[in-house]
Formats: sequence, structure tokens, C-alpha cells
Amino acid sequence: MPPVSMPPAEEARSIFSRLGYTVSGDGSEFVAERKWRSVQVTALDTDTVELRRRAIADGGSQTADGDGYGLRCFVTWKEATGNLTDGLKSADTPFEWAVIGVDDGGNYDVVHREAR
Repeated sequence: MPPVSMPPAEEARSIFSRLGYTVSGDGSEFVAERKWRSVQVTALDTDTVELRRRAIADGGSQTADGDGYGLRCFVTWKEATGNLTDGLKSADTPFEWAVIGVDDGGNYDVVHREAR
């Protein structure tokens, strides 16, 4: 079982790097860029998923420096993906999003926002 108190930031960076994205930024939030696409990536541990879900519901589509991203990806441990996905769906966010659920073996699943 992964350490639930640590967000899977390194796993998130590894996934985006393997997909050919250039990753910039430190910590649990970073930007992944490829061609014309910039994605704000936020890695969450299972303890902060509920808090982050509330922030997103309040319009949390802005980065700390005020720049908005139309594409967001949230990376968390697999056991927390259901709660996070449900929260994003009910929030009717102003951005396109995906959730990546990772395990401690490097495996991951991707959940995309459903088309409206």
C-alpha cells in the first residue's frame, strides 16, 4: 500500500515525462507541456482529496500566480480516485480535467471528464 500521507508527485512527473511532456515546477503542483498543450498537474494524497475537492467546487481553476489553465490533471492514489472524480463531476468545473489513479507499483488508470 502506498504511503497515503504523501502525494504521488514523483509518479505524476514520471507518467507525464514518459508521455513526452516537458515538466516544469516543483512540489505537488507543476505544469506539463507538449506541443500546444499546457496541463496544470496537481498531485494529491488521500488525506487532502476532500479539501481539494471543495476548493475546486469554489472555482479553483487558478494557479497560485493567477494564470488559468483550461486543462487540469489531478493525480492521486487509486483508492482515492472515486471521491475525487465524483467531486469534480458535481462541481461543474470551468476547465477540462482528468484524474490519474496510481499505485505503488507504477501502474495507473486515467479517468476523463465525461462529455457534456
